[in-house]
Amino acid sequence: MTRTSAPVDAPGTGAWEGLVTTALLGTDRRTPPGIAPGQDAPVALLDAAAVETVRRRAGLRPARAAQRPRPAVADGRPPLPAAAARRLAMLLADRPGASAGGRRGTAPDLMELLPQWLAAANARGFAPPPQVLSALLDAARGRTDLRPAALEFAGPRALWLARLNPDWRFALRSAPGGGAAPPAVADDDRTRQVWQEGLFAERVALLSALRSGEPAAARELLATTWATERAEDRLMFLDSLRTGLGPDDEPFLEQALSDRSRNVRATAAELLSALPGSALAARMAVRAAACVAIDHTRGSGAAGTAPTPTIVVEAPHECDPDMERDGVVPKAPAGRGERSWWFGQLVEAAPLGTWSRRLGGRTPREIVALPVADDWQSELHAAWCRAAVRQGDAEWSRALLGEPSAPEAGGPGAVSLAERAKLLGTLGAAERAEWVAGFIAAHGLSEAFQLLGVCAVPWAPPLGRAVVDALNIARDAGSYPWSFSGVMGLAERCLDPSESGRLDALLAVPDEPEDASPGAGGYWAEAFQRLVTTLRLRAAMIEELGSPKPTTPA
Repeated sequence: MTRTSAPVDAPGTGAWEGLVTTALLGTDRRTPPGIAPGQDAPVALLDAAAVETVRRRAGLRPARAAQRPRPAVADGRPPLPAAAARRLAMLLADRPGASAGGRRGTAPDLMELLPQWLAAANARGFAPPPQVLSALLDAARGRTDLRPAALEFAGPRALWLARLNPDWRFALRSAPGGGAAPPAVADDDRTRQVWQEGLFAERVALLSALRSGEPAAARELLATTWATERAEDRLMFLDSLRTGLGPDDEPFLEQALSDRSRNVRATAAELLSALPGSALAARMAVRAAACVAIDHTRGSGAAGTAPTPTIVVEAPHECDPDMERDGVVPKAPAGRGERSWWFGQLVEAAPLGTWSRRLGGRTPREIVALPVADDWQSELHAAWCRAAVRQGDAEWSRALLGEPSAPEAGGPGAVSLAERAKLLGTLGAAERAEWVAGFIAAHGLSEAFQLLGVCAVPWAPPLGRAVVDALNIARDAGSYPWSFSGVMGLAERCLDPSESGRLDALLAVPDEPEDASPGAGGYWAEAFQRLVTTLRLRAAMIEELGSPKPTTPA
């Protein structure tokens, strides 16, 4: 019979803490119980600590037999190549520390390469060596951004370990159902049982799995318990309908517009406004169109000046109950006028196709180029930005972004860097990279950090060249080097490793202009050396993992 052990008694922990406290204070100020003050006190303290150490490690007594843990589920994926396994151990062992003067030196930041390594290993379908699982779980525990990729790579053995170590319980929460696969769509009885009796995480996993394969089945399952769910749970479940959102979801979402929770109503309205053919979208289109018109008389009367078509805005004077039911929040935030607040919400929720019909058949680019009267341009264009992002409309996004080389590169509608980044997210990866490259070429890197974050990795060659050229220009100009550390860190993770060869010319310490920051040249050379070293390391990482597994044709 297997037997476990238990501590002899609880006071052992307190005894150890008392010895530690005495060591910190010194035996001149305090001696442990039973030890006389004097020259022999330090030796007696060490002897007591040695005894307590042995006791803590081995002073156990037999306890009631416990059931052996069930073996972990087998992991059928192929093992990592030996070189890749050694690389993973090296990445996990790296613990970045603070460096003198804030300088990182030329050594790569290995922990920052771990997400990229995990993504590549997952794409190739490898299983981890068992001996690295504890370090992998520790890394994921400390960095929530690592968890999805780390747990996917760690596989079922990591979940088995997580049940045995409280420090790793996050893995069970991050993998809904604790690693248990959701029931098959065809298994109606098991699906119903999990939905009615499962933990919240298991129910979310079930609904997400069903939604990705059978959207209608997931919606119908949610409808069976919708009226009895808690408000915060209804909100989470409703959010799962974003996957596979389609016209068939409209009746359910229309019903949710009358929900007693304001957050649920707002989410239902947002989802409906993303369906251009929905009744809510049509209602919002009517309301928004009533607020916007073309005035063909503006500019007339001046000698030799033809009238200029101008957009005029008449914001709503009240937020009626029907508007509120359709998701318009009546109370404006501090510092915002009520009418402009209501107007922005109407325009944001209206289908973008509304505006070509309302404004004389003009294209999005022509509409955005029209002047707007009475200082309404910022509010109108910002609402169009939000609508373009919500509806994923690339044509409107291009119009609102404008040309990257335009003055201030904001385009007529991009009211902030955050808006530009969101608009870029509606474009394809190649077009996104080309626009950001043009932005950097025209305006440098001072505002580009947020835009670079939405570009696909590795960066496309034009974008990579634009970043390196801008860094080189900043170096030659004697710019304050630490202000570019964020972009340099992105370049280490995102530049194509094949770019390392063209960076060799940047490794020398440059001559510093008279007005340059002291020591800037050495910093720049150090940073470029680290960049080159990191790119070569990334190339080696990919080579060690081999080619990705081929995708199965649909």
